[in-house]
Amino acid sequence: MSYQHILVPIDGSDISYSAIRHAAEIAKTFGSQVTAISVVSEDPFAAADFYYTSAMLKDYVKEAVKNAEESLVKAEQIAQQQGITINTQVVKDAVSAETVVATAEELKTDLIVIGSHGRKGFQKFFLGSFAQDVLNHTQLPVLIVKQ
Repeated sequence: MSYQHILVPIDGSDISYSAIRHAAEIAKTFGSQVTAISVVSEDPFAAADFYYTSAMLKDYVKEAVKNAEESLVKAEQIAQQQGITINTQVVKDAVSAETVVATAEELKTDLIVIGSHGRKGFQKFFLGSFAQDVLNHTQLPVLIVKQ
């Protein structure tokens, strides 16, 4: 099977950059297009138990978008070192598996390559596994990178 368009969610962690390296290798083999996304929550305080102002929200979103863009620039540089050019996109929506899957479908990708932090025990119970959630919410093939 050959993959035409690969989606890689980037969160600025080393494991997400490892996912870019893996996606770049696959892209070189199949001549695939790669899109790296970074998801930024438009209202991270929605479930907060405290009052917040629109200025606080505006500052948060501005900083979050800046950090997302910096992470995507690093992903671009890693891909270029691997000999490929990638597309990047900041996605403003809920930071969730559903957003990653919806973006994959919208972009008509046929493979998701995602890093997994490999949490175990209580950490996995309380924090969950984002990669596992993506896997559970899509029919697309998902490559989970663990290192």
